[in-house]
Amino acid sequence: MSEYKNRAVVLKQRPQGEIQQGDLVLEERPVRSPNEGEVVAQVLWLSLDPYMRPRMNDAKGYMDPIGIDEPIVGESVARVVESRSDDLKVGDLVTCYSGWQEYVTFPADAPMVYKIQQRDNVPLQTYLGVAGMPGRTGYCGLMYVGKPKAGETVVVSAASGPVGTVVGQTAKTEGCRVVGVAGGPEKCDFVVNELGFDACVDYKAGNLEADLKAACPDGIDIYFENVGGAVTRAVAPLLNEGARVPICGFVSAYNAKDMASVETPFHVLGALDPAPEHRFFLVTEWQDQHQEITDILASRVASGELKYRETVAEGLDNAVDAFKGMLKGQNFGKQLVHIAD
Repeated sequence: MSEYKNRAVVLKQRPQGEIQQGDLVLEERPVRSPNEGEVVAQVLWLSLDPYMRPRMNDAKGYMDPIGIDEPIVGESVARVVESRSDDLKVGDLVTCYSGWQEYVTFPADAPMVYKIQQRDNVPLQTYLGVAGMPGRTGYCGLMYVGKPKAGETVVVSAASGPVGTVVGQTAKTEGCRVVGVAGGPEKCDFVVNELGFDACVDYKAGNLEADLKAACPDGIDIYFENVGGAVTRAVAPLLNEGARVPICGFVSAYNAKDMASVETPFHVLGALDPAPEHRFFLVTEWQDQHQEITDILASRVASGELKYRETVAEGLDNAVDAFKGMLKGQNFGKQLVHIAD
């Protein structure tokens, strides 16, 4: 075993609804010494994302469930500290799926391991946010599933988060009218005045249907789905003929005790006559464009064109509470855990 002292957040029992004490536990875990072709990396930044919650359930979805006693899945920015590979050297920075832990051993040529090409004015952690998987998800879902045209109205839920941030600002560059949906006046103000959306509806204000209709006088041509629930129901009657709905996720349902009983966006949209074009998508569908799209987004961050907000928790000790808060919308922008410099 390696000499590195490692801690990991592991799944001790499957949550029933909201995460409770004892479901996710911080433990010391050994770090395996690298074999030929492998490296050991120290995690610097950890990404917290809504998709992690369904993977804690014992149900087969688009990804396998996390095993009991296994670290919670998650992408990170990490620095190579030991190498037996010609591809990655000590000191190299990578994005990788380390899980929620401080050190990780993996093959240098493993899938989803990417060396970071550092550039000025692009902080490392943005490769987990607007220049990383969430940013690529927003970009690909909008451009390749939504297929925006100039003059169309685009609505995006969770508008102040990293996916919504990229969707809205990209749609603006395509000449669209962009309306966000976010929770609370502070987030809505940020979406309009910092990100440059045309309008933002506060779903917590109590007038969701009327406010959304007022913000979309010509109906909705693209709805980028992140949350489901009441927002989807408010959007549905406003969808124009020929509307497209890229479905990224529906976080409002992720803490449900019985997912089988949840009304999903597929139920709401499928009940419309005619049903709009809608489908669930994964960013891995465009894996061959990973570097190209990362470069587009990173260059927009560097120039200041792509704006964003982050919420940072310090250390693995605070990861679980940060994750629980994120599922309730308590974060502002991308939720990260800072682990080491």
